[in-house]
Amino acid sequence: MQIHFDGVRAYALLILLCTALYIPGLTTLPPIDRDEARFVQATRQMIASGDYVRIRFQEEPRNKKPIGIYWFQAAMVKALGASASGHIWPYRIPSFIGATLAVLLTFAFGKRLIGSREAFLGAALLSASLLLIFEAHQATTDAALLAAVVASQGALSSLYLQNPKSKHGLGLAATFWVAQGIGILIKGPIVPLIATLTILTLVLIDRKAAWLKELRPLPGILLVAFMVLPWGIAITKATGGTFFTDAIQNDLLPKLVSGQESHGFKPGYYLLLLPVTFWPASMCIGLTLRDAWERRTCAPERFCIAWILPAWILFELVPTKLPHYIMPTYPALALLTARTVYAIQKENFQWPRFWPRWGAAAVGSLAGIVALAGIPSLPWFLDGRFDPLALWPMAAATLTIGSTVWYIRRLKLSNALASAIVGAVLIFAPTFQMILPGVNSFWLSRSVAQTISEHTASPGGLKRTIVAAGYHEPSLVFLMGTETGLISPEKAAETLHLQPGAIAIVSNKEEQAFLQKAQELGLSLHLIRTLKGFHYSKGRMITLKIYDIQPEPVS
Repeated sequence: MQIHFDGVRAYALLILLCTALYIPGLTTLPPIDRDEARFVQATRQMIASGDYVRIRFQEEPRNKKPIGIYWFQAAMVKALGASASGHIWPYRIPSFIGATLAVLLTFAFGKRLIGSREAFLGAALLSASLLLIFEAHQATTDAALLAAVVASQGALSSLYLQNPKSKHGLGLAATFWVAQGIGILIKGPIVPLIATLTILTLVLIDRKAAWLKELRPLPGILLVAFMVLPWGIAITKATGGTFFTDAIQNDLLPKLVSGQESHGFKPGYYLLLLPVTFWPASMCIGLTLRDAWERRTCAPERFCIAWILPAWILFELVPTKLPHYIMPTYPALALLTARTVYAIQKENFQWPRFWPRWGAAAVGSLAGIVALAGIPSLPWFLDGRFDPLALWPMAAATLTIGSTVWYIRRLKLSNALASAIVGAVLIFAPTFQMILPGVNSFWLSRSVAQTISEHTASPGGLKRTIVAAGYHEPSLVFLMGTETGLISPEKAAETLHLQPGAIAIVSNKEEQAFLQKAQELGLSLHLIRTLKGFHYSKGRMITLKIYDIQPEPVS
């Protein structure tokens, strides 16, 4: 199968692909702890208070990430109406848009870099990469950040490759600097860091920097300052300068010095995860790396290597590691993979020993095998039931494995990748839309919210005070309301004593202290319900008990 598209049809097909991959689950998946829930709760408080400068989670300042994603989410919620703020899906639309834009921009700039056919396959591979699929479903910064990275790097690549007499330099330079400004507002230094590392690497390799004049550095920096400084000044005044102090001292520097929040791993972490996070393109990653190195004197490969290699080394050396940190390098990797696949299909290709054909087939089958084993096991192990809906992705996974291996054996690698992309849609669309949302034990906050809603449902009933001890998840605050108290077990018992109609959610670890304090206060407790589930933020099973005060008997 030959993939050769250009123009409107190519963009339409990529949009259709992104929609099929990212929309399922957007409305049905509950809030995901912890980052997503913190982002959406802070945005909801921003909308409710009308304060679009400061970022808060309940009463606590959230001085970590800049304002950009909160503004994007708030604009989407406001456009959809006030009632949208209580639902999770409006906050996720910016991530869907960001992921889709990243894919379209990869194709747009990739056409100039490696050709239309190769760029289309590269963009499709990026869209179907497991890491981007997961990030597109979460209301966090990283999918939107990726769009800014691709815009910045794409403009830089076009300036690097273009004829010095070209008339497109001003538009490309403006795109580059606007992307820098947006990137800074979304996640601080990441976009400038990627661009700077790329530029320094190219200058060192080429030993020339004349092309950098086309960036128009002075007006460009002024443009970025015009975009970023107004909020920077406003947040400095609003917080007395503590925002940037906290962001640097309490968030950025600890990540550079040690593994923050139990996310410390040794170098090699991202390389080890690559077969999974970059699937399906990872089935050809060995061939891609070898081919890119052999063609390193060619300008497209040289630019992509300068984009990937220094950033990858830096992220591997930083002690704090999360899978999505490396995602800004994936567009370049996807384009190199597509270029390699089409190049070797034209030649008398011999499989290298270090990446044999069976190795490519094994990696190509990876997601299918995980789907076959993992998707049915979630409802079985967590809820104790078999979900018939799991038969759909299981069948799709079987077909994906078979077709991928069949094409690889016949050296039709572009067909194998296309087959895996279609398989990703068939496997993950039902998984995100129906199967994962149906695993009740996985979504404890949702179960708590539903239980309390059923218990308190009464016409004209007063709004009850909700407190939680030992289960301080941001998703609970988003689902139950900003006033939800995340407190100690002793304070939870005191709240039941002092607040008529209050409800306490108590974890099994904090229950003894809670009951002891309740006994001291002479409380007659009423157990509403016991809930058990998988606390995935902690990686363990947990039991929650929901209490209120035993009502007085009617005489």
